[in-house]
Amino acid sequence: MSTADFTGAGWRKSSYSGGNGSCVEVAVVGGTVGVRDSKDPASPVLAFTATDFGRFVADVRGGVLRGPGA
Repeated sequence: MSTADFTGAGWRKSSYSGGNGSCVEVAVVGGTVGVRDSKDPASPVLAFTATDFGRFVADVRGGVLRGPGA
């Protein structure tokens, strides 16, 4: 399995993100979706296939995954 290189990738965050810096950013490189902490751009990138990332987003929207205290 090859690892995508996210150096120089066009990172985006949701327009719904607040101004407190507690956000994640997403970038797509060659069909791999990367997720990182916006407070630390040098932090490790979590890499997902497009299919797995789509499932993750669907689970979050559907309430399958909940944050702390939910």
